[in-house]
Amino acid sequence: MQKVMIHPARYDNVRQAVARAFELFPLELRGKKVLIKPNVLRSSQAHEGIVTHPAVLQAVVEKVESLGPASLVVGDNPGLLSYGANEESFRTTGLLDAAKGYYQNIGNDSVQVDFNPDFLAAVSISRIVQEAEVIISLPKFKTHGLTVMTGAIKNSYGFLPGAQKAKLHQVAGSPERFHELVVDVFRLRVPDFFLMDAVVGMEGNGPASPDLREIGLILASDNAVALDAVVATMMGVEPGLLRFLRKAKEVGLGDYDLSQIEVIGPLKPIPDFKLPPLGGEAVLHNQTIQEALHQRTLVRPQADPELCTGCGTCIEQCPVSALSLEDSLPRVDPDICISCFCCQEICPEKAITLRVQS
Repeated sequence: MQKVMIHPARYDNVRQAVARAFELFPLELRGKKVLIKPNVLRSSQAHEGIVTHPAVLQAVVEKVESLGPASLVVGDNPGLLSYGANEESFRTTGLLDAAKGYYQNIGNDSVQVDFNPDFLAAVSISRIVQEAEVIISLPKFKTHGLTVMTGAIKNSYGFLPGAQKAKLHQVAGSPERFHELVVDVFRLRVPDFFLMDAVVGMEGNGPASPDLREIGLILASDNAVALDAVVATMMGVEPGLLRFLRKAKEVGLGDYDLSQIEVIGPLKPIPDFKLPPLGGEAVLHNQTIQEALHQRTLVRPQADPELCTGCGTCIEQCPVSALSLEDSLPRVDPDICISCFCCQEICPEKAITLRVQS
């Protein structure tokens, strides 16, 4: 039977809940290559509740340190407003310090992998996602205007660097298809352990809503479907109404039926919890968001001739070979480019800028 832990916590005593989670879901980390992936939606302040809180990340990093991994990486690829600004996002949120020197810009090295051809034949993921022997996912307890909630499954969307996330939003075309797409991304590399920051949660029209809610909990599981089912229940949503959970169950990733989940701790719906519309209208019919997504899909990298040295690093790192050297400057083939922005992230001279193609 799947298990989910619900444990009381504050940010000043979160180590107790983290220690309990690692007792219930033991991981063999000695000598392993480990990736810790928080939810870093965009550059923001920790008190805004938009990202995994630094106190949670630091507690997990210190716990993992004590278990003797061969190597440890902390990283994420931020969302729409912070594409190509990984390090800045970690710094402003306080997560860079919380990573205790283990932060890496995972957006500057990626590999192309096969995907669902109903959406795209291939996508680019950060190389460390493919290479890590153990992945620990640290989602945030939040609502989402397109998927109703963002939790353990949705947190893996950050495996994708750059604006291909926006491209996939557009390719999906509808909330139901986006629910299914999120599961396909999750399946590229299913994390091994999930520990959710629900000390302060978010309600209303997330994932960047000003409506915060004191919840005072840490949740944990080794199964994302079970964890998200518990979160949905706490938010007041029947898990079976969420298409991404139905899809995840259909493909054998877990069960959202609470009768099949052992909940360790009190599971209580949060009174009067504010949800976005269940049909995804909060994003689908939001003209500002849709225009932003469209603009991001038109963005392509361009080298500044004043800064570029023609070193070829961007060409070597491009996962789809969309760049070539012409007149000592890298040029992009817009028909091949998938807007992962790895070239911008990796450029040692910071010579790559992002321009909207006319």
